[in-house]
This record gives sequence, structure tokens and C-alpha cells, in this order.
Amino acid sequence: MESEKVEKVVPEVEELPKAIVRRVVKDKLSHCSTDGDLNVHKDALLAFSESARIFIHYLSATANDICKESKRQTINANDVLKALEEIEFPEFVGPLKASLDEFKQKNVGKKAGASETGKKAAASDMGKKAGASETGKNTGESETKEVKKKRKVEEPSKKIGGKSKQKKED
Repeated sequence: MESEKVEKVVPEVEELPKAIVRRVVKDKLSHCSTDGDLNVHKDALLAFSESARIFIHYLSATANDICKESKRQTINANDVLKALEEIEFPEFVGPLKASLDEFKQKNVGKKAGASETGKKAAASDMGKKAGASETGKNTGESETKEVKKKRKVEEPSKKIGGKSKQKKED
């Protein structure tokens, strides 16, 4: 038998990031093992990655079917939870729900913090504009000058004596 090069079956776009797969695998194995440093062979990481990719495809196809049965076009978290039960992985539903709830709680905190930060920034900007007006530096005037400069560049040129010249302003 001649040695043949194995053609890549999975497009690179569909591959999971190797560093993340390695990190997840090593993290999980470190919780299961008392040994300090664990090494995972390259082929094993590839097997984990490919298995995860196939699982994601299978789960997303099942969730998509559930979504279509509900006459919707957007898959939501409940579709994924139902899909997990349908493909006989009900033990994942509880931890996933807990993870989703935790994620939502963190985002609620971030959104509240972001809106407060946004309000503070807007108030700060208003204060800066008011301060600029008081010192005689009107921000509107500088903006108008910038617009005029842009117009000069964008204005069509007028032909004078067969030559193309731009109209002078100022």
C-alpha cells in the first residue's frame, strides 16, 4: 500500500479553536485527576474537537427542527433545552439552565452598569459643552468649519478658460 495524504474533511471555518478545546479538556481532566500536570496527545485533542463539532451540529439541527415545528425562524434557549432532552441528554438540561440563569444575571448587572455609565458620560459631555460655551469656544462653530472644509473638497470644480479650477471661499 502506498501512503496517501489524508484530505481534510472538515473546512477550517467549521473547526473549533484548538486552544479552547485544549483548555477545556485539560481543565476538566484536572478536576477528575489528582495528578498535577496532564498531557493530552494531539490526536486525542482532535478527537475531542471533532466530537464536539458533531455534537453541536446534531444539537443545532434538532433545535432547528423544534423551532420550525413552532413556526418560528429563530432558535431560542428553550429549543436547545428541548433538543437536549430529545437527543437523550436530559442530564445536561439542569446544568445548562443554571448556567443560562447565571449568564442572564451577569448581563442584567452589566446592562444596569452600562446604562448608568452612559448617563454619566452624557452628563459629562453636556458639562463639557456648557463649559466650552462659557469660555467662548463654541463647539458648533468648530463643527461648522469642519463641514465647510469637507464641502470645499467635495464641491464640483468650475471650468474657467478651459482649465478646471475650484471655487475659492473665505
